[in-house]
Amino acid sequence: MSEILEILKYTLPAIIVLIATIFIVKQIVKNDQSRRNYEIVSKNQQLITPIRLQAYERLALLLERISPESLIMRVSKPNMTAKQLQSELLSTIRSEFDHNVSQQIYVTPQVWEIIKNSRAKLTQLINSAASRVKPDSPAINLSKIILEDLMSQEKSPMSLALEALKNEVKMLY
Repeated sequence: MSEILEILKYTLPAIIVLIATIFIVKQIVKNDQSRRNYEIVSKNQQLITPIRLQAYERLALLLERISPESLIMRVSKPNMTAKQLQSELLSTIRSEFDHNVSQQIYVTPQVWEIIKNSRAKLTQLINSAASRVKPDSPAINLSKIILEDLMSQEKSPMSLALEALKNEVKMLY
């Protein structure tokens, strides 16, 4: 019995020291892993933030480029018919949107949905205006109706989307 007590006298403190050492090493490894994760996230943020801001800029430019005012000025040509203008407007909107579709990975799904909805509303506005004009009438007639319909709205779909985009950028900072 005394031999067992003698063995315990030496091994029990060693076991306690071993358990304490294991606990401390686990804490050190856990803290080191947390620090590494923080450094990785921080470095990724430094790389992603400029790219993300560039995506916001491109989407803002998209919204400005497909706003009816600038779109009509860019696309309209002399001697164009209303049907040709409608076709050209819709084609340009589709092209601009397709060119910037990859930017959706940098914005929240809500903002991307607002941008998609603004494009759909603009397409609907153009088609609605075109249905009230004879296809072979001058393009200026279609332009007037589109701009009048746009003016009758409280806020244009593009300005609502641009506002949502700006609000999201403000949330980043």
